[in-house]
Amino acid sequence: MDKLTEYPKLIKQILSGYVELCNRRPNPEIETFLIVDEQKAHYIWMNLGWQNGTRVLGSTVYIRLRDEKIWIEEDWTEEGVATDLVRAGVDPADIVLAFHEPKMRQYTDFAVAS
Repeated sequence: MDKLTEYPKLIKQILSGYVELCNRRPNPEIETFLIVDEQKAHYIWMNLGWQNGTRVLGSTVYIRLRDEKIWIEEDWTEEGVATDLVRAGVDPADIVLAFHEPKMRQYTDFAVAS
């Protein structure tokens, strides 16, 4: 698998699927969308709007490519995007759960760092 071409495609495909699923039951007060910066390899699933008088602004998932690895900086999905990536054929050694403190990453089934 050519990481530099396949990883961006996989990430966009997986996150687009989640965003599409969220938009099937749209909340008219909240927008759900995907932000992609292909040059810098950043992928953000974003929510924006209002709910019960409270501002909603935040990312559900933030992924970036760094040193030929997939760095999952934030992930609020139930099973985890890393699980989807592994199912799609990504080697767990190429996935960093960056939302875990560096010293705790050794206890996961994924990469410690680059």
